[in-house]
Amino acid sequence: MAPGDWFIFEMIDNVAVLTLNHPESMNIVNRELFYEMHEMQNKIEADPSIRAVVIKANGPHFSAGIDLNLLKSVDSQFVAENLNFLQRLYGRWQEWHIPVIAAVHGICYGSAVELILGCDVRVASDDLRISIPEVRFGLSPDMGGTVRLTQLVGMGQAKRMILGCEELNAQEALQIGLVEIVVPRDKLEERAIKLARRMAGMPPMAIRFAKRGINLANESSLAAGLAFEQAQSVFCCGTEDQTEAINSFFEKRKPEFKGK
Repeated sequence: MAPGDWFIFEMIDNVAVLTLNHPESMNIVNRELFYEMHEMQNKIEADPSIRAVVIKANGPHFSAGIDLNLLKSVDSQFVAENLNFLQRLYGRWQEWHIPVIAAVHGICYGSAVELILGCDVRVASDDLRISIPEVRFGLSPDMGGTVRLTQLVGMGQAKRMILGCEELNAQEALQIGLVEIVVPRDKLEERAIKLARRMAGMPPMAIRFAKRGINLANESSLAAGLAFEQAQSVFCCGTEDQTEAINSFFEKRKPEFKGK
């Protein structure tokens, strides 16, 4: 890894693992991280063999959030020119056909919370401390925080966290649905990668349509969601992977899926 790199990229079978790797700065979010994350996303998109992603961090904390020095240096013109790119950066995980899992521990503040909100599943360690304190610094969350947090935990809890800038521990985050799984700190990476590998081993087309259907259900009407279910079922029934899934079950062997 070259000096200054913000991510370590590695493959575990067909799971891509992205590791934030500036623990000396508590993996603080700055311009360099944004641009390197964009490069990592391009790399993953270009590799069809990748079937799941895990985002984690080195050091005692996941991330302390945005670099306040960056906030001091930008103005409305910078925001107008860059925010669309930055919002898509955190939302891009949802555009993919593959699942993205965040493994989060220690402190996770502000912009880092918005990052994990853009993932599909959040696995937390029992030492998690999570807060979205932008209002304290004269801002409202602007990279999906007000939208995705509200969708995930509801209006009341979102207002509590955003307007009150309250810090939650792992169990509180689990209770309100901000994270889906809590494990001891020494089991965090193992649990997240185990889940990612499980999802990566499923038929790719089924994963694709299931993720898209769940996203659609969160953003549209019942009628639209049911129409999508009908369309995906017409497509998936009779595919090679569906046949392989059923045959391998009866033959008690590991399936070999081709995404067809």
